[in-house]
Amino acid sequence: MASDAQAGRLSGRRAIVTGAGSGIGAATAERLVADGAQVLTVDLSGEVDLHADVTEPGINARLVAQAVERMGGLDTVIPCAGISAFHPLEGHDDAYFDRVLQVNLVAVFRLVRDAAPHLKAAGNGRIVTIGSTTSTYGDEGLCAYSASKHAVLGLTKSAAAELGPFGVTVNCVQPGAIDTPMTAPAFAQMPEYRTFWEGKAPLRRLGQPQDIADVIAFLCSDDARFMSGHGLWVDGGAMVRH
Repeated sequence: MASDAQAGRLSGRRAIVTGAGSGIGAATAERLVADGAQVLTVDLSGEVDLHADVTEPGINARLVAQAVERMGGLDTVIPCAGISAFHPLEGHDDAYFDRVLQVNLVAVFRLVRDAAPHLKAAGNGRIVTIGSTTSTYGDEGLCAYSASKHAVLGLTKSAAAELGPFGVTVNCVQPGAIDTPMTAPAFAQMPEYRTFWEGKAPLRRLGQPQDIADVIAFLCSDDARFMSGHGLWVDGGAMVRH
């Protein structure tokens, strides 16, 4: 939760957070509200304002319209919805690859595109995308996921260049191994994988959703007003040992 010094630093901000039913998205929505923002939360399930599939054609434009109607405007977009699972390259089916790109990349692009006019009009818009350490590096069994997250980082940089003249900052948080409902099945199936990542990080633990949410809140605040176009590793230092 926000400290007394941080409480209210996002007052007046009006945000959309997708994937807000659990994990990083839920922690982010909670943190933004604690810091004073209004937040429209979206997910397929969970305790959110709107239940929606972010890959549905036209849905992101409707989410933007709903946000503007409910909150009187929109200046912050945080697309946290994402999927991942281990799939070796051999036997990797097209349908799964396409689904990962639709959720992790195409839906992010559509939301950023559809929200852009409102963020430009606000004059101090914020976009924070969710990449991964695999946005920079790859990992075995994660071809679809790594491809999508590399692309999200590229989208972030291009959007930062295009929207910067309108006062909009665009950054990408790149989490390392985070203990979330999305990663839980892999850690349960392969306990050695969890042990590996705990040992790889100099901080000697997995990240928690709140660790990522706190960085996202910073990027949404005026404290980060001159930061844009960056991918920020939030990984406990794991990738210094890559």
